[in-house]
Amino acid sequence: MTAEAREAAAVLAARKPGFVPAIGLILGSGLGSLADQIEDSEIVPFSDLPGFPEPSVEGHAGQMVLGNLGGVPVACLQGRIHLYEGQSPVAIRTMIRTFKVAGCQSLLVTNAAGSIRPDGEPGSLMLIRDHISFQPVNPLAGPNDDDFGPRFPSMDNAYDGTLRQEMASAAKKIGVALPEGIFAGLLGPNFETPAEIRALQTLGADAVGMSVIPEVLVARHCGLKVVAISVLTNLAAGLSTTELSHEQTLQFAQIAAADLTRLIVAYLEGHG
Repeated sequence: MTAEAREAAAVLAARKPGFVPAIGLILGSGLGSLADQIEDSEIVPFSDLPGFPEPSVEGHAGQMVLGNLGGVPVACLQGRIHLYEGQSPVAIRTMIRTFKVAGCQSLLVTNAAGSIRPDGEPGSLMLIRDHISFQPVNPLAGPNDDDFGPRFPSMDNAYDGTLRQEMASAAKKIGVALPEGIFAGLLGPNFETPAEIRALQTLGADAVGMSVIPEVLVARHCGLKVVAISVLTNLAAGLSTTELSHEQTLQFAQIAAADLTRLIVAYLEGHG
């Protein structure tokens, strides 16, 4: 809710007086180690923030980290919540709007995803160019809050073209491969069937996951520019003989964490 986002932003301001984040970060499954690189940090547990529920999934710490990364003041969600956890989409709305009220101008989202491309090597990265949503819930549904954005927000530039160019330049600078692709979002928590993956291939998707899209919808509604990176942690169902599991997701997310950290720091240094 609007009130909870403003209350949460007030808590952040009180915990780190005078600090105004320029960029919000969201760290996906197994990617929380990036927050350890934040300097002069202040950690605020979700339990201290109105409207922020505790994550129930392994690999999501459930805290906000405030500080400087790559010379840029950031507010970092170390862990996220997912619709499949049974949480209200209102909570996602509150969390993203807290970034906006706190002063952020853009949002950098990361997540773990399955590759729909047979050449998508586990442990590699993909820059999201656009998305296809199959999630049955939209956090913008319900009464619109005109203080944050219009009733019918455009998604033409959901993943900002300029920020994508900056991220691609940072990747080239440090020698990290970063192909662009289309992300498909499903509800979960089950992994997809091989038939579903074949259907997503036909539709032009390159990776599939259970997060990102609700956050992007809220961010664009309230005027935050978005750039997003998927860590490819597995080949999707039917593309490999390996049985899918969350343990595999965490394993390859940790492998990719070093490249992801280098990339995001390089991006922030250039962005700043």
